[in-house]
Amino acid sequence: MTIALHSELAAGRWHDMSLMDQLANIGSEVGRATRAKTAGNEPRLASALDRSLELFDLTLADDRWRGRRREIARARELVCDFLVGENLHNSTPEALDRYFLAFIVAARRGDSSQPRLIAATDWGKRPT
Repeated sequence: MTIALHSELAAGRWHDMSLMDQLANIGSEVGRATRAKTAGNEPRLASALDRSLELFDLTLADDRWRGRRREIARARELVCDFLVGENLHNSTPEALDRYFLAFIVAARRGDSSQPRLIAATDWGKRPT
């Protein structure tokens, strides 16, 4: 049995959030992970990565985003590639921050319009 790191969110509150809010929360954890990686702090990197992957998985399990799962899974793949993989896509902490910033800004504004999710050719570019 797996213990949820975000037990309150995993219990159902996550599915009450908009996609913008979900991706903003994921972006916060990814930011923590990238800062830990840059600082060489492996325990903090592992913790933040675990939390971000749990949130990605909760988002992928949310039936409201059925038509967007491929995009969400692609973002998860690229985050993993950068943080613990071989960084085959030449990602940078700045590219990750730029990508998730659009969701954080939209969530804070309560913006109901959804920034475009990731495309393989757009990694590192700011979403519109």
